[in-house]
Amino acid sequence: MYRLDPRYGPAPGAVMAAGWRAVAAHLPEGPSTVAVDGPPSVDFPRLVARLTAELAATGVRVATLDVTAHHAPPEEVRRRTDDGTGDPYYRALADNPLTDLFDALPWPDPPTDGLLLVHGPGAALVPHDRLWYADVPKRHAEAAVAAGHGHHLGLPGEPGDLRRLFYIDWPMLDRHRDTLAPRVDAWLDTQDPEHPVYLDGPGLRATLRALARRPVRTRPYFNSTPWGGHWAQRVLGFDPGARNTALGYELIAPEAGVLVGTGPALQAEIPFQLLCVLHPHQLLGPDVHARFGTSFPIRFDYLDTVDGGNLSVHCHPRERYMRERFGWPYTQHETYYVTRGGPGGRVFLGLREDADVELFRKEIEEAAQDGVPMDPEDHILTFPAEQGRLFMIPAGTPHASGAGNVVLEISATPYLYSLRFYDWLRPDADGNPRQLPYEHGLANLDTDRRGDSVARDLVQEPRRLRSGDGWHEDVIGALPEMFYEVRRYALDAGAVADDDTAGRFHVLNVVAGEGVEIRTAAGDLHPLAYAETLTVPRPSARTGSRRATGRRRW
Repeated sequence: MYRLDPRYGPAPGAVMAAGWRAVAAHLPEGPSTVAVDGPPSVDFPRLVARLTAELAATGVRVATLDVTAHHAPPEEVRRRTDDGTGDPYYRALADNPLTDLFDALPWPDPPTDGLLLVHGPGAALVPHDRLWYADVPKRHAEAAVAAGHGHHLGLPGEPGDLRRLFYIDWPMLDRHRDTLAPRVDAWLDTQDPEHPVYLDGPGLRATLRALARRPVRTRPYFNSTPWGGHWAQRVLGFDPGARNTALGYELIAPEAGVLVGTGPALQAEIPFQLLCVLHPHQLLGPDVHARFGTSFPIRFDYLDTVDGGNLSVHCHPRERYMRERFGWPYTQHETYYVTRGGPGGRVFLGLREDADVELFRKEIEEAAQDGVPMDPEDHILTFPAEQGRLFMIPAGTPHASGAGNVVLEISATPYLYSLRFYDWLRPDADGNPRQLPYEHGLANLDTDRRGDSVARDLVQEPRRLRSGDGWHEDVIGALPEMFYEVRRYALDAGAVADDDTAGRFHVLNVVAGEGVEIRTAAGDLHPLAYAETLTVPRPSARTGSRRATGRRRW
C-alpha cells in the first residue's frame, strides 16, 4: 500500500527528543551563546518564548538577541537582491550571501551567567558556542506565503510573494543552510509548533551518511491548482478534504524531505538536498557529481487531471536561455509517462506541420490581453493518452497534459519555469486571470519540433535491452540532447531481475501492479508499492524485484 509517511530510523547513537521541555534539556547549562538559525517561516518568537520558559523553570537565566533587528532597511535589502530585469514573472536565482541582509552584524559580549540565545535567519553569523538549525519544510512556507501571511528575508510585515520566495529567499537560505550542515550541533523540526523534534548534529550527519548509501524515498505530498484532479485523493489517500490533488511531489529535490525517526511522535523531516551536499559521490556517483555538482538533477512528480482540466499549453527554457536569464546551469527537459489514461484523454505535444508561428503569437496575445479564446489544436499536435505511453519533451517543445490523465512527469530538476502560452482563459484560485509569460515562451519555442518528426522522435516505441526468466527491460525514451533516459522493467509474479547502477544513481517508480522489493548488494531490502518513487544511490549495485502480476517499474 502507498505510504504517505515513509520513515527511516536514525543512525545508532543518534539522540532524538520531542516536546519543548525535552528539547530545552539539550541546551547547555553554563555560560554560553547558542545560535538558533533557520528560515523566516520558523516561528522564532514562539520558539524563543518556549525555550526561555522551560529554562527559567530550571533556574537558568536567558538573554535573547533577534538578529532580524539588525537587518538592513527593507528598501536596501530589496535593492541588493534585485536582479535588475524588472520581469514580473520570473527572475534569476539569487546568488546573494545571507550577509547581504545586514549592514553590520551584531557582536554581543559572551554571557557570564546563563545563556544568550541568538535567533533568526543569519544567527550563525554571530559568534556562538553552540549552533542549532530550526526548520520548517518548504511546503509550509509556500502555503503561508500563498495565503498572504508568510515572511520574507529582510522584509518584515510585507505581504507574501511566491516569486520572491522561490527565486530569492529559497536560494539564499539553501546555500546558507548547506554551509552549516557539516557543523550544526542540533537540528530542530518545528513544523508542529507545539511538538518540536530534536536530532543532535552528530546523529544527523551519521544518519545522512547511512541514507546516502541505501535506497531512500522522500515524503510525498500534493498541491492544489486550478486544473487539478482527484486521483491521488481516491487512489492514494491524500488529503480527502482538499480542493484537488493536482501536482504530486514524489521527488523534487529542492523541496523534498526524508522522515527520520521511530514513529509519528518522534520524527524529524530532513531536507533531501543535504544528502547531495554532504555525500555527493556516494549518492550521485562521481560522473554525475562532476557535471551537476551537488544539485540532484532528476525530478519525479505527478500531474493529476482526473475530473480536472487541461494543463496550460507551455514550454520550458532552452539551455542557454535558462543559464543566462535564470541562473540554472542546466535546463528542464521533461518526459510524460501516462500512468492513467482513458477514452478521449490526450497529450498536447509539438507543432503541427502547418503551424504558422506568427498566427500562433497573434492568437496568444489576443487571449492574454483581450480574453479571446483560441483553439490550441490549430497549432499544437495531440496524441491519445494511452496508458503506458511515454512522451519526450525537450526544452522549447510546446506541450500539455489533457484532462482525465495521471501523468508521471520524469524531468530534469529545474521546475519553476513553465513558460505558458495559453491557459484556457482560466482564473486562478482568487478569481484573477492567471499570469501568462508568453513572451518568454515564444523566445524559447523550438519551431523545428513539428509534424511527423514529433511522432518519430518524441513518441518512441519501446526497444528491448535484455530479458530473463519472467522479466524484460526496455528503453522507452532516449534523446541525444537529454542527459537521462527512461527504461521500463516488466516482471511476472515472483520474478527477480538483477541490475547494476553502473556508478550513478537510479530512480525507480512502480507504474502498474501492487509493488516490488528492491534488494541491494549490501543487503538492504526496500519495499516499493504502486505509485511510489525510490532513489537508489550509486553504491547499491544490484537490485532485485518480486511479487504480484504485471509488475512494471522504472
